[in-house]
Amino acid sequence: MANKPKSKNIKKEVGLGKIYISASFNNTLVTVTNAKGETLAWGSSGASGFKGTRRATPYAATTAVEKVLGKAKTESGVTEVEVYIKGPGPGRDAALRAVKATGVKIALIADITPVPHNGPRPKKKRRV
Repeated sequence: MANKPKSKNIKKEVGLGKIYISASFNNTLVTVTNAKGETLAWGSSGASGFKGTRRATPYAATTAVEKVLGKAKTESGVTEVEVYIKGPGPGRDAALRAVKATGVKIALIADITPVPHNGPRPKKKRRV
């Protein structure tokens, strides 16, 4: 039985992509998807080589975004992006500045941080 030649995984040019940035107090997660929501590239401050409290810094977030967007641009041909930011972390603004610095066209910036409308029931009043 002859072996089948392995086909190379060739990704087509995407053009418009979506960047999801989740900035927590401990880390910054970055995911680049196509218009359907299929992941093209992903990474984080931790995956960029930062450990411990340095993962939560704005510089670590910038490095993570540059790494992920560079990969998405070369492999998938992302030229225009929609940016969705979630979370209160310190890497939030720095990540957005890094997206602008990479040279891709930004079509949309949206904040998708979940906000409770009423939240859980408060603790009972303290009696002294």
